[in-house]
Amino acid sequence: MAAKRLLSDPEEPKEKRMRPRPSFASVIGEAVMVNCLCTALEPVIRRVVNEEVERSLRHRLRSFTRSPSLRIQAPEPSTLHLIFPKDLSIPIFTGSKIMDRESNQLQVLLVDKRGDQMVPLLHHNPIKADIVVLDGDFPSGDGDNWSSEEFDRNIVRERTGKRPLLAGELAVTVRDGVASIGDIEFTDNSSWIRSRKFRIGAKVAQGNFQGLRIREAMTQAFVVKDHRGELYKKHHPPMLGDEVWRLEKIGKDGAFHKKLTAEGVNTVQDFLKMSVVDPPKLRRILGPGMSEKMWDVTIKHAKTCVMGNKHYIFRNSNYTIFLNPICQLMKAEINGSIYPIHNLNNINRAYLENLVRLAYVNWSSLEEIEVISNEIGLLTQGDDMVDQYPNHQQIMLRTFQPNAYLEGYMPSEIQTDGSNWHISQTYLNTPIGNDNRLNILESNSDDDLTSPKSFITGG
Repeated sequence: MAAKRLLSDPEEPKEKRMRPRPSFASVIGEAVMVNCLCTALEPVIRRVVNEEVERSLRHRLRSFTRSPSLRIQAPEPSTLHLIFPKDLSIPIFTGSKIMDRESNQLQVLLVDKRGDQMVPLLHHNPIKADIVVLDGDFPSGDGDNWSSEEFDRNIVRERTGKRPLLAGELAVTVRDGVASIGDIEFTDNSSWIRSRKFRIGAKVAQGNFQGLRIREAMTQAFVVKDHRGELYKKHHPPMLGDEVWRLEKIGKDGAFHKKLTAEGVNTVQDFLKMSVVDPPKLRRILGPGMSEKMWDVTIKHAKTCVMGNKHYIFRNSNYTIFLNPICQLMKAEINGSIYPIHNLNNINRAYLENLVRLAYVNWSSLEEIEVISNEIGLLTQGDDMVDQYPNHQQIMLRTFQPNAYLEGYMPSEIQTDGSNWHISQTYLNTPIGNDNRLNILESNSDDDLTSPKSFITGG
């Protein structure tokens, strides 16, 4: 009985003895409540943690930057550069070989550039470089302060459906600090990009050079024209046989070109000959549409023409005159004597000018000879002395026999100065005044062909 009492203590509360087990529904409810509480608290906890982490990092960074020994030093920019030493020859046309301004192959040099000083580097290990096309607007105002990534982003590729924009030798090897670029040419014009200009660039091939960065090279910006435009290109300098529209301010098939060809002025040589023999007529042919400024530009361009080494002889039984390719007098022989073209009076000048006019009219029948440059002997006879000047071989003859007769002149009274002659009308069919003299003496290259400085002086 005592044992039974011990097991069932009447003093123990009944609720404690009778603990009910939780139901399934109550367990599920409690779990849902806990999950909702975590979901609600999670953003708050995350925000607090992030703020604490950021605060700690800022504190650490401030203490880190205060210590000079722990600061990271930015690397100095490299002084090694690839460069194109010479500008390109322009204009540039599609399908035409790209050359430098001296008509040589393009070159790429490796230099050490510090400020305004550049020192060529003889790097013994070969460095491979790629030749690329760049947008003409690159770089935008920062000089040569660009990154390799910026350089690559401005490389211009061909248009869709077109051939590679640049054709030819696009991979070169820099040996001993220099590389020559072979034949390269554009296959497309530059009109389709916003800047309407290209540059040619050179960059070290990827993975080819380990070490300091070698800054890329680039040329000046330029326009690439379609090769059809080359058919209308002006020649600098023009050649004697070039069509006359190759001169500045005279457009192909334009009004000036048509007026000139209608008068038989088809070539640059024809233009220059008429500018010597009859400049007023040439101006009348061109008409008022060609202003003085345009005329000066055209004449200046024509003056740069390469004269060559041909001379032309107009002869008769009593005289022989030597002319250059544009009908300027080089030498005159009258009755076997040298005529002093550097010291003429008005009468002598008139006679020679009419001989030159006659030679001009009969140009196709003149005798043509070749003159070796700087050889005076071909322009002299016997002991006659000639001064030859460097600008277009200007010639002045010194010897003169005052008693020599001129065909078309009858000596009424021979005097020692040989100037008292009256004129036969045989050779003076064209009136010549002081304002319409021929430019029959070869002019200096610095003088306008139609200026009085290039007339025969004296008289």
